[in-house]
Amino acid sequence: MGHIKHRALPVLALAAVGMIALSSCGAGTRTDNENATTVSCDYTAPEGKTTVNVLAYNSSAIDPFTDTMVKSCSTDDVTLKHDPIDFGGQVTKTTATLAGDTGTYDIIETYGFVIPGFGEEEKLVPLNDLWDKYADDYGLGEISESMVEGMSYDGDIYAIPMQAQMFVMAYRTDIFDDLGLEVPTTFDEMISAAEAIKAEGLMDYPIALPWLATADVTTGFEGAMNSLGADFVTADGDVTLDGPEAKQAVEAMLALKPYMDPQVTTFDQPKVQQQMFNGTAAMSIMFSGRMFDLTLPANSKLSDSFGFAGAPKVSDDAQYSYNRLSIDGWSIPFNTKLDHDMLFQMMASAVSEDASTASVPAAYPAREGMVTEKNSPYGAAANDSIASAMPPIVSPVIADITNEIRPILVSILNGQVSVDDGLAQMQAAGEKIAG
Repeated sequence: MGHIKHRALPVLALAAVGMIALSSCGAGTRTDNENATTVSCDYTAPEGKTTVNVLAYNSSAIDPFTDTMVKSCSTDDVTLKHDPIDFGGQVTKTTATLAGDTGTYDIIETYGFVIPGFGEEEKLVPLNDLWDKYADDYGLGEISESMVEGMSYDGDIYAIPMQAQMFVMAYRTDIFDDLGLEVPTTFDEMISAAEAIKAEGLMDYPIALPWLATADVTTGFEGAMNSLGADFVTADGDVTLDGPEAKQAVEAMLALKPYMDPQVTTFDQPKVQQQMFNGTAAMSIMFSGRMFDLTLPANSKLSDSFGFAGAPKVSDDAQYSYNRLSIDGWSIPFNTKLDHDMLFQMMASAVSEDASTASVPAAYPAREGMVTEKNSPYGAAANDSIASAMPPIVSPVIADITNEIRPILVSILNGQVSVDDGLAQMQAAGEKIAG
């Protein structure tokens, strides 16, 4: 594949594209996943015993690729080592391993949101030459070009895409059917459905969203702005956090709060899953990688009562859905001492056609045409959601702005500061970072 020359990610033309398990699996992993498999991993091993340390957070969507890599690429002399970790832990360890000339990890799972910043700071190894070298051997041309562009910055590929996640709505089909409710397509329709459910005395807080104050809440805010055709910055780098779209996005989030658990800013995605498992919520919006868990009888007696739909829009006239597209992939940190060629082949093996096929329905692989409504219970919803998402704006400052504005956003949602004052504070914080 030719080198990527675009800095702005175009529309992801993927409409046709198609919890931590602690038992041992493979040579160096301590997770297990029935969607993992064994594939060919043909690399030239270094002399002597070698350990390859892999950093990847655990979820039902990521584990198949991690476990496949560890199982397939470990030999008597080469051990791929992966320890269970949650997403927050991965973020912390990624920052630490990239901070100095010597790091702890040799392969790290990354996602498109952080690629521009890491690329700008030269924290990851550009993969263009290795991509061209091994494209035919590993069928890399079958990987969605839009996803490759999503893992690229300023002409360089910084990760091999493995899978994508997008917002998907999960809802209780039994409750919706009994009350004659239609699946919501806007926030107002979500509120109307929640009012009907509360009126029947079925539950106090029918809506569940992951708005964790230390992470997810800004993802939700950005998703709301994206629904309205905006982001934290424009394609030209202008900060937009005091604009009309930002205000409408915050007010839309505030409108949902009365129908959500009062502790919503302490809830990450696993806690939202628990609300659905336990029957204390009837609607949730999470990344698609969390949907497969809802379908497993071992997780909930309600597993056959969940339906899935594309993400709703913030308003009737919104251009896009309330959505964030997250592309996950494998990267080589700049400070690893191991051979880049060997590491690239390990990563490419983990996203091979066989590995990607095995990952469905737990994951939404980066290879084109793999997920459909026939092989994934949420496949149609995921495809609908991707088709309705705003094309991401690629900027090296968005990640830093996100971290800086998060406590201000939480203060707005918790009523500690007015909407207008909070937006002004976020705008000032964003402009300080953007320069």
